[in-house]
Amino acid sequence: MMKARILKYFVVLTMMFPMSSCGDYLDVVPDNIAVIEEAFDTRESSLRFLATLYNYLPPFGHYNNNPALAAGDEIEVNDNVARNWSSRRIARGGQNIIAPDLGYWGNNGTVTNLFIALRDCNIFLENVDRPFDLTEDEKIRWIAEAKFLKAYFHFYLMRMYGPMPITRENIDVSSGVDEVRVKRDPVDDVTDYIVELLDEAIPDLPLVIQDTGNELGRITSPIAASIKARVLVTAASPLFNGNTDYSNFVDHDGVQLISSEYDETKWVEAAAACSEAIELAHEAGHQLYRFQQAPSDWSDTTVLKLSIRGSMTERWNDEVIWGGSDSQVSGGFQSWAQAKIANGLTAETRQSAPSTWSPPMRIAEMFYTENGVPMNEDLDYDYANRYEVGTANSAHKHYVRTGFETAKLHLNREPRFYASIGFDGGIWFGHGVKSDDEALFVRGKKGEQSGDLDGRLYSNSGYYAKKMVYYENVQQTSTAGYSARSYPFPIVRLADLYLMYAEALNESSGPAASHEWVDLVRERAGLEGVVTSWANHSNNPDKPTTQEGMRDIIQQERLIELCFEGIRFWDLRRWKKASEYLNSDIRGWNSQGETTDTYYQVTSLGTYKFLSRDYLWPIAEEDMIANSNLVQNPGW
Repeated sequence: MMKARILKYFVVLTMMFPMSSCGDYLDVVPDNIAVIEEAFDTRESSLRFLATLYNYLPPFGHYNNNPALAAGDEIEVNDNVARNWSSRRIARGGQNIIAPDLGYWGNNGTVTNLFIALRDCNIFLENVDRPFDLTEDEKIRWIAEAKFLKAYFHFYLMRMYGPMPITRENIDVSSGVDEVRVKRDPVDDVTDYIVELLDEAIPDLPLVIQDTGNELGRITSPIAASIKARVLVTAASPLFNGNTDYSNFVDHDGVQLISSEYDETKWVEAAAACSEAIELAHEAGHQLYRFQQAPSDWSDTTVLKLSIRGSMTERWNDEVIWGGSDSQVSGGFQSWAQAKIANGLTAETRQSAPSTWSPPMRIAEMFYTENGVPMNEDLDYDYANRYEVGTANSAHKHYVRTGFETAKLHLNREPRFYASIGFDGGIWFGHGVKSDDEALFVRGKKGEQSGDLDGRLYSNSGYYAKKMVYYENVQQTSTAGYSARSYPFPIVRLADLYLMYAEALNESSGPAASHEWVDLVRERAGLEGVVTSWANHSNNPDKPTTQEGMRDIIQQERLIELCFEGIRFWDLRRWKKASEYLNSDIRGWNSQGETTDTYYQVTSLGTYKFLSRDYLWPIAEEDMIANSNLVQNPGW
């Protein structure tokens, strides 16, 4: 009888969203407990169930299963390495409706069906009163955590699919067929429900984690408030706010699923949520990260670059509001972004750093000049001749090897460029050498240490995602190994929150209100404020004074500051700019060039493809057949 009670959830879910087997379901119950009463007998068994809810969080730090890492235009990986990746197929326009790649709605065998996660959140909330030894304070906190996770799973699906069935509670097995065949709820309704859950959770979550040895990664009130801000910024953005492309996107009853009427109050609500989140983050001690461990003989430039890199790679630094304790950026993953720079590498030892996680040229060109404005706006930058070769002099000492011939594109750029991107001739501080005068550098031409020596493990574009690599990692030369320190994937950090606030303020109150928050991020990056930089160096000096101009500045600031952190992929979609960015050649340097002249040739590495239908994931055909009340996303 007791087993039947838990199995009813499995039966109903199978009717809603087909699953592969009963075994798949039972495997997610903590310790294989198949009876609800036993799962909630004690505090300890209930805590294990709560841990299972956390385990449903998407793998933020997974190179393939997080589409935001390699399914957009931020990273290029060699065909011979990534040919069968789901994320690569998406980036090349290969998404499908038979078995959607990285589809979190349904069961495709590679990622989790998040409707199962929502079901288990409801099971937990329905039964958390059962444990006899659970204190009232613990129960209140655990309920808030489960509500947050339930809200986050709804948000992840909404961002990916748009309208979705709100899962307030599980459907009883005695329900009729019509109740089981749920409909998709409009995006605005889903947003309201997510915010409702988060508002209920925030007051009952801890401000900070006290037991840092065991609980880092569990949800705090600043995390929940930050996700609320992200949800409302997403809902206020052009994809879901006044998108006339979806004017005819209705369900079978004629209910419009994405509003085609623009509503400015959504930005007002988003700005208020960002303000609340920032206040909580500051109260909890979160601040922009600055490298503090430098000896006196390190240059200010080196310390600045380490502050920028460390905002991502320094474990649990004060800027990270939410880090994925179970989504580590492993040493193996970092080795993909690591250029082969260690002196004394041999054919046997060099393989420990694949060096295949390659940003395309578009990412290198995205960063500002040293004057803090875009390359094509800078009055003093030779934009037309950026692909020509120049020689680094002593003024570039901490950025490019002195006397090295490299592209002019690599000279006189902002500090975040040098902290985030590795390139031929570029200084790579750390890696076992903690001296400015002896710092290692990249030699990326074919046949050289960092370049193509084996036809497989090298940067296809000539660039490396240096920002992802902790500065003390070392590729061993005596043995075939890579010594690395992993770190939690930064799901939300304070700079992201500041820039979301700036965006919401610009849209709701005008550009002047947003300057302060952008300038805080720029100051940490070693740049002057936007008004000063544009007035002194841009061919469009009034750009920060208009809403449209500031919108462009904030968007580029986000793309730069949050590079390689899984943000760009979703930002381009919510801004409705994916069609512009993701239909283009993938460009890089000629990795097969053996000389300066032959290497510094702009080369096409393939093509990104994106159709308007790709803004939203398709629902798998089998789910559409199983539930006749569902409507497919436009274009599929």
